Amino acid sequence: MGEVVLAAKITHVPSMYLSELPGKHQGCRQAAIDGHKEIGRRARELGADTAVVFDVHWLVNSGFHINCGERFEGIYTSNELPHFIKDMRYRYRGNPALGENIAAAANAAGVRTLAHNIPSLELEYGTLVPMRYMHMDVPEEQHLSVISIAAWNAWHRLEDSFTFGAAVRRAIEASDRKVLVLASGSLSHRFSDDREAENNLHKWTREFDRQVDMRVVELWRQGRFREFCAMLPDYAEHCYGEGGMHDTAMLLGLLGGADYDKPVEILTEPFGSSGTGQINAVFPLPW
Repeated sequence: MGEVVLAAKITHVPSMYLSELPGKHQGCRQAAIDGHKEIGRRARELGADTAVVFDVHWLVNSGFHINCGERFEGIYTSNELPHFIKDMRYRYRGNPALGENIAAAANAAGVRTLAHNIPSLELEYGTLVPMRYMHMDVPEEQHLSVISIAAWNAWHRLEDSFTFGAAVRRAIEASDRKVLVLASGSLSHRFSDDREAENNLHKWTREFDRQVDMRVVELWRQGRFREFCAMLPDYAEHCYGEGGMHDTAMLLGLLGGADYDKPVEILTEPFGSSGTGQINAVFPLPW
């Protein structure tokens, strides 16, 4: 029987890659990188062999979609921020069988879902950035297989993402896999206007967004997810939720939705990045 062994909400800001490179920003995201490394370490210690990533950088306009190719390999440059991420190499195994089973479970729950094993369907950096740091300095034989799930669901209902997340858990439990599940996306996501972008590399754009993010994190620390789930649609709308915050809805659906009540562990304290709010947080499993 398979199981989810660890679940987390994580940042994937491209300035993490910039933080590796020589120059004035070197080291600026070390705390976020360290948070990713710790999540990867814990997952492997718990026996994880697969990572399922809810990726808000994968935009879809119709249906729910799973990238479950046999393998992923290439050199990635961000077309959004090529001055932050360029020529980043990656190589991971995929897991087509589990991806297909997730799609079947979601369709059975009434959420129209397609699984894809297409060599030319590439990964987005919402998956590539965390996989980079969770595998850094780890022998290849200990690398996790990777499944990426679109979570920038532009014309979808958050309720369906809760249902989808619950289906992901059922599919994992019906498998023979031990899985790390990651909601890869921000807190608030109001990017700074271009003329302020450089000055706001380490800030929130608006004090309103920072204050709401801090309140959200307080609710998470206290395990008050009935209140958080009630506010999630307005939070996503008024704080420019990345990808509509479908990654967060999927994660909470997997954990039990509004009934989830575990105090969250913050590995990387909330921080501003190019105007957006970011965090690395482990969500204790309720079972």
